[in-house]
Amino acid sequence: MNVLAEMLLNEPAPMAIWAVLMLFTLPALVVLANPDGVRNPRMALLETATFVRRHRERREVRRARRQAEVAQAVRYAQEVRVAATRAAGAVDRWQEFWQAAADRVDATGAAWREAGARWTHSRAAAPFGTPWTPQDPAEYAFRERFLHEGVRAAVARGELPATALADVLAGCGGWDPRLHPVEQELVLQRAAAAHLEWVHRAAVAAERAAWHDVQLARRGRDSLRREAVLAESRISSRTVTAVDAARVVRLADLHHGRA
Repeated sequence: MNVLAEMLLNEPAPMAIWAVLMLFTLPALVVLANPDGVRNPRMALLETATFVRRHRERREVRRARRQAEVAQAVRYAQEVRVAATRAAGAVDRWQEFWQAAADRVDATGAAWREAGARWTHSRAAAPFGTPWTPQDPAEYAFRERFLHEGVRAAVARGELPATALADVLAGCGGWDPRLHPVEQELVLQRAAAAHLEWVHRAAVAAERAAWHDVQLARRGRDSLRREAVLAESRISSRTVTAVDAARVVRLADLHHGRA
């Protein structure tokens, strides 16, 4: 008996033969072991066959359920991996947007400093007074044109908002066309410095918001990557037969073929 057991454990071929013999002889053994089966072997064989069939059906149901679960896990892992790849692309786009915002901060900061330096230089020369000009309608008309042209040029350079030109043409917003051109230049430089400071502060706020979005996008990407690795590890940890694995692969291929 020990020799037989050792042979069955160590040699796969005898084990397979033994399994086949047991598969076909088990119903007969069950019939012979049951007293009712000895008295009514036909009924016992029918009951045994029914039992075996139901057992096989339940086994097939469990196998089909396992295959469906594995196929669903494969699809989920693939979808999460695709989502992680797309999230990585979104991070790159947000990174580019933030870089553009950071470049704008540098540009607006430089423009603001230059405008502030011009205004500081003009204020330093203000105590020397303004040259004398005649107080006549032609002079005031010239001053008005000088103011309009100065504001229009500053708007074109981006040193003043477009609303400034509308205000100066309407004679509102604190613009005084009666001032001497030297005084008007000082007013223009002060307004430009104030506007460019506002533009720079807005650029800084936009850059911070863009950086916040980059961080959010990175966290989303990393979370999806971790979920993809976890989903793939769930698949690898399952016990799947070679036939099941082949079917799962075919199901996944068919799924992606339809996608």
